[in-house]
Amino acid sequence: MRTQLHRLVLAGIAAASTLLPVAAVGSATPAAATSAAHGSLGENFLWGVAASGFQSEGHAPDSNWTRYIQNNPDWDKYKNSIDFRSRYPNDIALAASLGVKVFRIGIEWARLQPTPDSWDEDGFAFYDSVVDTILDNGMRPMLTLDHWVYPGWALDRGGWNNPGMVQDWLTNMKKVVDRYATRNPVWVTINEPVAYIMHEVRQNDTVADNMLDEVARAHNEIYDYIHKVQRGALVTSNVGYVAGAESEVNGPLMEKIGDKLDFIGIDYYFGIEPPKSNAVSQPDGSVAAPKGMWDLPVRPEGIYYALQHYSEKFPGKSLWVVENGMPTEDGNPRKDGYTRSDHLRDTVYWLQRAKADGINLVGYNYWSITDNYEWSSYTPRFGLYTVDVKADPNLARTPTDAVETYRRIVASNGVPASYAPVRSPSDCALVDPPASCEDPVTVP
Repeated sequence: MRTQLHRLVLAGIAAASTLLPVAAVGSATPAAATSAAHGSLGENFLWGVAASGFQSEGHAPDSNWTRYIQNNPDWDKYKNSIDFRSRYPNDIALAASLGVKVFRIGIEWARLQPTPDSWDEDGFAFYDSVVDTILDNGMRPMLTLDHWVYPGWALDRGGWNNPGMVQDWLTNMKKVVDRYATRNPVWVTINEPVAYIMHEVRQNDTVADNMLDEVARAHNEIYDYIHKVQRGALVTSNVGYVAGAESEVNGPLMEKIGDKLDFIGIDYYFGIEPPKSNAVSQPDGSVAAPKGMWDLPVRPEGIYYALQHYSEKFPGKSLWVVENGMPTEDGNPRKDGYTRSDHLRDTVYWLQRAKADGINLVGYNYWSITDNYEWSSYTPRFGLYTVDVKADPNLARTPTDAVETYRRIVASNGVPASYAPVRSPSDCALVDPPASCEDPVTVP
């Protein structure tokens, strides 16, 4: 029997992210009446790039996700992903060359604790080197404790269906916090918990409501622990924003963890698909469903409403876009001609509009520094640097048009005051109703 949470999340998650001294974070004010102004984001703005552990590292140990890949023969084989584990000095240097201040990466539980009773010092040594390389390149690490991956032995115990999962989780995560707190990272406890839940529902028959309670408890307890061992720590659990259904999809989670978030971390990617009556018909009169993430609607102005939503829900907290980007299919140009540079500049325009309207936005991470394994496939490409895992055995990092664009944006702390978005705002019903229709923002 499906619960209300289960039904709501199944309906909304496809539009989130499935197949999707550093400045302190201060208090926020609700968004004021919108204007046409979009000034600089300021010298203290925290530009960054993001990646995850499993999606990019390769050389994967036994985990729930290596098992899920084996259980789904139609998925792409994992291989060694983009081999970040061997090539991280180069990838971190590429990020530093952009001028960004933050590099987000995951610390994989499965790599650190191969059995219930042992930890792998070589696994810790690998992450020691990754974190220190980030610091040596002048960036602050943003460390994700759980990006949807846990050890195979934990899956054998039932995963998040196991009443002991939270304690097993905390035992490992406390070791991670103890190890890296002195490096003064920003912490992401659990990446997009509601999307995580739905993957576990699909792949491990997990009970959604129970897992929601458990991941909230895990977040709240590790939040308190981090603040015990790291003075002035910044801790969040980022949400995968679902346009038009955010309150229903992520609202129950935020009610459970909102008091223990030092800032609101937001991942934003897609708007709302048009109703079939307005969709483009095929030659036979039928309406084509989206084939993949690259066909989902990209509406960059929607990030304004995502920021507005959380500025109003949590007026005492600052906001940070922890992930944002645009997928393409196998690195090919989009059919509509919209480029990665277009999308990046347009998005930053709307970030500047939000900041000018009083929203306390403090940071932005581009997802991702390179292409990677998108939870079943190498076809969706999000990277600033593209990597053709299926065809290029050398796994070359090839810069996209957005590399130089991002470098210029970071150097200027935004797009110029004269900039006008390439993509005009969409019909309000396709962006983030009701807010996008009740109080729409416009381009002069």
